[in-house]
Amino acid sequence: MSASTLAQHFLTGISLGGAYALIAIGYTMVYGILRLINFAHGDLFMMSGYFMIFAMASFPWFIALPVTLIGTVILGVVIEKAAYAPLRSAPRMSIMISAIGVSYLLQNLATYLFTALPKTYPEISFLKKIYKFGDLSASLVTLITPVLTIVLVFLLMQLIGHTKLGMAMRAVSKDTEASRLMGIKVNTTISMTFVIGSLLAGVGSVLYFTDRMTVYPYSGSLPGLKCFVAAVLGGIGSIPGAVIGGFLIGIVETLMVAFGYSTFSDAFTFLLLIIILLVRPTGLFGEAATDKV
Repeated sequence: MSASTLAQHFLTGISLGGAYALIAIGYTMVYGILRLINFAHGDLFMMSGYFMIFAMASFPWFIALPVTLIGTVILGVVIEKAAYAPLRSAPRMSIMISAIGVSYLLQNLATYLFTALPKTYPEISFLKKIYKFGDLSASLVTLITPVLTIVLVFLLMQLIGHTKLGMAMRAVSKDTEASRLMGIKVNTTISMTFVIGSLLAGVGSVLYFTDRMTVYPYSGSLPGLKCFVAAVLGGIGSIPGAVIGGFLIGIVETLMVAFGYSTFSDAFTFLLLIIILLVRPTGLFGEAATDKV
């Protein structure tokens, strides 16, 4: 394989990894606050794809895009209020089962409403414009995905590190009861966490489906699981870890396809999950859990 071909695949992998990273942040933020693996997050990403299809049927892209993101955020908050908030004081297993139930509900709801046939994702023409750099060629969406991911993560880290909301999120993630006693509105903070995670999933959905062009009811399942692996790989609860995990999985998956191992690319992702849990259960950047006495 020539150096230019390898570079081309590497560029594609970075772009895919950027989309994975945005979705993985949603997993890691919710886990950091609630100690919950939100298994419905991948299906929220899938529903965002359908929102864009129907929004683009009625509006130009610059209106359809914010409509899609707002719809994704609203759905994310409704899921939190309806399926997770009532179980706040229930055993952790109950809320996890609820998350799995929401995942299947969204998949079957999408099948009922939109049928199981793949729908064509609308094309935003300027995002698909091809640019050439010597032997390399890439669409604009491929080029801007990693850049946009890094910018959004930087803004998110600033929000968490330097705002009242960020301080509340950090406090709730450490000790919910103490935060409540200190006057922090815990339920509002948790809802805002879902707002941010859902918004990033919506952006990731646009970037991901613009390159892949089809949406179907189960199109969020496998990417969602891969993003969960990315979050675990980086250290679940760590935002920089989720980003690095997303980029790493996107690059490795693309390179395996390039070298002719496409059959094993998905299996490798989950093999990586098993290895990281055996070797370093807290992930690359995760903190060791401490039991409270």
